[in-house]
Amino acid sequence: MAEMLERLNEALEHIESRLDQPIEVAGLARIAMTSEYHFRRMFSALAGLPLSEYIRRRRLTVAGAEVLAGRRTLLEIAVRYGYGSGEAFARAFRAVHGVGPGEARRTGAALNSQPRLSFRLVVEGNSSMRYRIVEKEQFRVVGRKVRVPLVHEGVNPEIARFIRGIDQETLRRVEALSDQEPKGIVGVSDNLDPSRAEGTELDYYHGVVTGAATPEDLDELAVPAGTWAVFDNSGPFPQALQHLWRDVFTQWFPSNPYRSRPGPEILSVRLSPDAAQADAQLWIPVEREGI
Repeated sequence: MAEMLERLNEALEHIESRLDQPIEVAGLARIAMTSEYHFRRMFSALAGLPLSEYIRRRRLTVAGAEVLAGRRTLLEIAVRYGYGSGEAFARAFRAVHGVGPGEARRTGAALNSQPRLSFRLVVEGNSSMRYRIVEKEQFRVVGRKVRVPLVHEGVNPEIARFIRGIDQETLRRVEALSDQEPKGIVGVSDNLDPSRAEGTELDYYHGVVTGAATPEDLDELAVPAGTWAVFDNSGPFPQALQHLWRDVFTQWFPSNPYRSRPGPEILSVRLSPDAAQADAQLWIPVEREGI
């Protein structure tokens, strides 16, 4: 894990040295010795914000210091930090600092600052994660599908509304198609934005994992054969589920020779009678490092 964090910190140094230049995620992933997909996922889980948002905030933090220094024109600063026009720079500047660059220069306004990140190893060891590795043949997810915004904390209201709108007869028909692990009705997230930013959209399927034929009135997601890491967890609903996803990326991946790969994430949840507690099983598509 320490070696992984060291490589991530080298990637952060690369970002700092090129804030006034284009930054390619592929290059950062090479420094971290992992895939671009996994680098984005790992960074977001560890930093608490998407990689693209961190780079944007750091650029505008440094640009803000130059605005207040007054040695370059506002247009020169805009171009230096990758903005095609003064108007685009002003919009981005105001979104981060709450004030336009011209006003900030005239008044010496207080600006917001995104600190440089660095990742450090904190040894906790207060719990163990139950997991197994599964090789799975191709399968289908069959059920109902909706496009919803990503919510990081608490119940996703759009998903909850969508599930309430599925009639019981349809749910019974769907559940009868379940013929392999994970059994029963599952929630499947697919086609997420690479940034994983709050509010970006994803495809959500409420259905089953099956090899059976798909009825014409239901939606289908074809999933190719591959390797999956399967995690089991129990705790308060929905916090334990969201913390499970966080712990997988901040604790399990840095400590094991696997990385995430593109593909759907499958969550099986069994609620207590009062819906306060949940037993959960999370399936994450993975591949061994070095592949």
